[in-house]
Amino acid sequence: MPSKSNSTSHFRINTSVAVSLLLALVSFSAVAQDGSSESGFWLWQLMGRLHPMLVHFPISLLIFAGFLELFTLGKFKHPLRPGIRILALAGAISAIFSAIFGLLLANNEGVSGEILDIHQWIGIASAVLSLGLLFFLGKRRPKAKTIPIYRSLLFVAGIGVGLAGHFGASLTHGEDFLTEVLPWQEDVEAPESITIDLAAFASTLSPDQEILLATNVRSVFAHNCYKCHSGSKIEGELRLDEKEFVFAGGENGKVIVPGNPTESDLIRRISLSKNHDDVMPSKGKLLSKEEIKLLTLWIEKGAPWPDGVAQQSIYRVADLAPRTPDLPPSRPGLENPIDRWVDQYFQQNELEWSAKVDDRTYLRRIYLDVIGLLPSPQELADFERDPNPNKRELWLENLLGRKDDFAQHWLTFWNDLLRNDYTGTGYITKGRFAITDWLYTSIRDNKPYDQLVKELLNPNAKSKGFIEGIRWRGTVNASQRTEMQAAQNVGQVILGLNLKCASCHDSFISDWKLEQSYAFANIFADSTLEVSRCEIPTGKMAKTEILWEELGEIDSLATKAEKLTQLADQLVQPANGRMYRTVVNRIWKQLMGRGIVEPVDEMDNAPWSQDLLDWLAVDFVENGYDLKRLIYQIASSRVYQSQSIAVASPEMLMGEDFKFQGIVSRRLTAEQFSDAVSQLSAPLFDSTEVKFRPYELIPEAKPTLPYARASVVANNSFLTSLGRPNREIVSTSRDSQASLLQALELSNGDRLNKSLELGGFIWVKNYPDTEQLTRELFARALLRSPNEKELALAKQTFGEKPDPNEVQDFLWALFLSPEFQMIY
Repeated sequence: MPSKSNSTSHFRINTSVAVSLLLALVSFSAVAQDGSSESGFWLWQLMGRLHPMLVHFPISLLIFAGFLELFTLGKFKHPLRPGIRILALAGAISAIFSAIFGLLLANNEGVSGEILDIHQWIGIASAVLSLGLLFFLGKRRPKAKTIPIYRSLLFVAGIGVGLAGHFGASLTHGEDFLTEVLPWQEDVEAPESITIDLAAFASTLSPDQEILLATNVRSVFAHNCYKCHSGSKIEGELRLDEKEFVFAGGENGKVIVPGNPTESDLIRRISLSKNHDDVMPSKGKLLSKEEIKLLTLWIEKGAPWPDGVAQQSIYRVADLAPRTPDLPPSRPGLENPIDRWVDQYFQQNELEWSAKVDDRTYLRRIYLDVIGLLPSPQELADFERDPNPNKRELWLENLLGRKDDFAQHWLTFWNDLLRNDYTGTGYITKGRFAITDWLYTSIRDNKPYDQLVKELLNPNAKSKGFIEGIRWRGTVNASQRTEMQAAQNVGQVILGLNLKCASCHDSFISDWKLEQSYAFANIFADSTLEVSRCEIPTGKMAKTEILWEELGEIDSLATKAEKLTQLADQLVQPANGRMYRTVVNRIWKQLMGRGIVEPVDEMDNAPWSQDLLDWLAVDFVENGYDLKRLIYQIASSRVYQSQSIAVASPEMLMGEDFKFQGIVSRRLTAEQFSDAVSQLSAPLFDSTEVKFRPYELIPEAKPTLPYARASVVANNSFLTSLGRPNREIVSTSRDSQASLLQALELSNGDRLNKSLELGGFIWVKNYPDTEQLTRELFARALLRSPNEKELALAKQTFGEKPDPNEVQDFLWALFLSPEFQMIY
């Protein structure tokens, strides 16, 4: 029989293997979601499809173990203990493997969506908790103080697998599987696909009404049916994406009998219950009552499909051309053009202006937004004493003039957007090129945006990493070949356009067609591309065109370099309002917390103020494409200086009923938080992690700070946990929500702990008096004095002379406080 130590060692080895495997698969999941639609290795597919069978084990075992644990709360050494241990052990192991197999299933079956994301991350969190549970189960004689931790892990893991199971059921049975039977769920609101009042179509239809009715029918088909019944995928030989196919029917004959909905198989099948074998859609959410009424009415009216329907977009399409609306009149205190547009919007929506923030809040806000650093107590004192009535504008202008502080902060924004990183050359083709020298210089010199874009698209040796560097990922499949990746990246970054769906087939989310994506991708190709639809070559060669013909033509016989020159010249012209709306929207979101259009990569979505967006874009062009001027214009506005708005969840910012009320409070980014910790405690990063040194490029950029800015440091687990993306793909928005990974890193991470340990000694050495230390720390971290309660608590904790370990804990608590972590 093995000794206890050997048994414990064996258990730890198994746990280590499980941790490594789980983390590797989480990383694999993140990479795979980048967009390969190609089926994976057969073994991964097979293992993934075991997930539905395996997942029931942790749900039943952990929940039942938690239930039995309730009977042992008064006595841990209970007769049920051996049974609970076996249940918990089996449940924890199966939870880990369920998460692994679930990741394989998601990555190899082409599944995606918000519910999947929630299901996936709750499952991963439950697996991580299960790892902790395994650790405690490996202790034969747990200490009394660890029993509450074990029980907490067991109960939370049980709740986690239950929630994961619920969202898993939502994936297979529909979001409303539980709630649809409730009596108060009878009324269903008309979905996005219907934009008409059906009652207005009861009488004889005019030609315009026929077009409007048929356009809404197309919209219902697009939202519910195209994934299985369109040119990209045809089930049952039925297509519903074009007129001739709709009326031709499928393998079982016609599905529409004009004038007779009761004889139309389409109406019969969309009206069946969810579990019926013939119901359509067979997967996902059923059509709403309003959608069924619309299709029924359309068939009753003879199923009109006038020629004009094909020209009517079923999606919102933003204008390309610039537009200059007339500025609304100003009011006292609202002279800034931005405020005049916002004031008009507030009046139209019956909203009130909130009060201006105080000097302390504004100064902290502009320091973090413009240069990414906390102001010092002395800077705050000077600002508050400044008698100039325009001091806010003057101090903002001064910050924008701090070239290197500005450039090192905004380098993060552009690195994310242009997927520029400091490490590696690409693990597939070794074709990745950094553009850091060029990018830093461009930001520092405030290069006009049109020139910056031209150098990205028609690159020189230092800027070629954006276009040429795409090839480091290799040709994953036809829809992800390097030329198509270039088209997708340029579309997303420069034009706020999502071409990923239309790179494999005609888009399900917009009017963009596969041939248009290939025509755009052909600009980045050395030879003419053959169009492949869903990975199958069509034999048709692609054209060579910009996405909007209004912007001009590209010579299809030109070399790649010549085509890129033509593209750069034509995209940056003032007539391309799309490009300039996109960039002002990105800067607006960076400063205000929510874009005028959301998401910022979907610029066909409706803005909350079309006039403001259009005016800002034209003003930006007319004033020299000046990014610093744009930042100044926004940050000096009255609305930027107003009280921030707190939202319960990011989803509220994306809702169709969103109403703009002001700047949104935000969490510090990974870089802002890291710089603040390095500034107040001890440096988080050593010199070996610094991958870009501006002063080596520009001698006058010599660093003045005693620590390395996080923006010039190679990515690491600490920065990743706080939200820095891996920059293998374009990243245009960081999640402002706290995460489990972040909580674990900030609670137990070695990097932060070492900084706190050293910081505790530094603070005690410099401020041996408790009250002096407390006041100085509050002044530097929060720009205020501690209140009486905070000061009394510090004195109670530290006594007469503070101890470094106590100060370490005090720093940690301060860094995790909302007042420190948020930009209000």
